[in-house]
Amino acid sequence: MPSGRVKVHLWSGLRRFTGGATEVEVEAETIAQMLDALVATHPGLEPVIEAGVSVSLDGEIIPTATHIPVAPENEIYLMQRVKGG
Repeated sequence: MPSGRVKVHLWSGLRRFTGGATEVEVEAETIAQMLDALVATHPGLEPVIEAGVSVSLDGEIIPTATHIPVAPENEIYLMQRVKGG
């Protein structure tokens, strides 16, 4: 069971799904749990998250490693998917 509340910063285009908030708190121990908790708390985020997002964890972009742990002291940003090219 998740035991840590983490703060997730969202890009401004997601405000319409979170009642205007650009940062939200959810219970999670991993990036995967965090993404699931975001959808559970704000169902409107589901299509955006399912389409693919990037997560910045303490300044490092985490593309797909959803098993990576998160903790309350981490700086976490949900970002539009970063694509190469």
